[in-house]
Amino acid sequence: MTRYEERFLTSSGLLSTVLGFGAMELRGASHRVPRLLDEGVAELLLNTVLDEGIGFIDTSIDYGESEGLIGRYIGHRRSEYLLASKVGCPLDHQPDAPSNGPLVHDYSPTNIRAGIEQSLSRLRTDYVDLVQVHIGPSVAVLQRDDVLGTLERAREEGKVRAIGISSTLPNLLDHIDLGVFETFQVPYSALDRSLENCLPLINSTGAGVIVRGGTARAPLAKQTPDSRADLRLDDLFDGDDLQGFLLRFVMTRAEVSTVIVGTASPEHVRENAKAAARGGLAGDVYAEAQRRLDIAGFPTSPLSKQTF
Repeated sequence: MTRYEERFLTSSGLLSTVLGFGAMELRGASHRVPRLLDEGVAELLLNTVLDEGIGFIDTSIDYGESEGLIGRYIGHRRSEYLLASKVGCPLDHQPDAPSNGPLVHDYSPTNIRAGIEQSLSRLRTDYVDLVQVHIGPSVAVLQRDDVLGTLERAREEGKVRAIGISSTLPNLLDHIDLGVFETFQVPYSALDRSLENCLPLINSTGAGVIVRGGTARAPLAKQTPDSRADLRLDDLFDGDDLQGFLLRFVMTRAEVSTVIVGTASPEHVRENAKAAARGGLAGDVYAEAQRRLDIAGFPTSPLSKQTF
């Protein structure tokens, strides 16, 4: 089993492996954005995730068959991983919904409670370690629908252990200001550093950071955008491939609790595990990568609600 760093996910004491698994690739052929998997791949994939020591799995009602496959194939290994899902999602199967953009979400107490019960049943578990409010609704919606009150009651009942939010602009800073969420799932990578300066703000509330999309934009590093200078990172790889380097770049940030990487390939899981086991980048390598990213047009953004 691969060994790598564990970091605090919540101030209440939940620990996560720094490498997590994003289970959207298990959404299946009937999803509105189909993802075909050969017979037996899901079982092999999920067990490879655990065999490689990855102890954080992120899924969602929105991810089609994902929750059901997790329950079916690794529900019996429940003690080996933290399980995160999402609330506010439509519960009905919607294969004909538009493929671009999120589904319309419903944050009412009735839908949230029904979603939690559905997830517990599909995942074959009595509790979810982390429920995340999906698609980052405005604070006004959170307050109107008593979202936090509903989730607090679910936590008191032992059905969830921690409460987080999947957030991005334009509502992220307002979500941080609330000071109530235990985790924030945000998009961040070397090639999308727009939220880099928000990471310390999130930690300052006691919340952990779950990064999505940490390696998803890797193809951008292989081409020269018309409006950007050429980006060359190869000499910094030190034995990594591009995806491994981008993964380790995100891991270098001390604010990050876990980086969820999605794949439908057991071999890619093993490759990610090998890179993550090396830990974050050396300080001088990270600083040089930041310098080149700034020059090439992948800078951080200033912290300002007006700017955002």
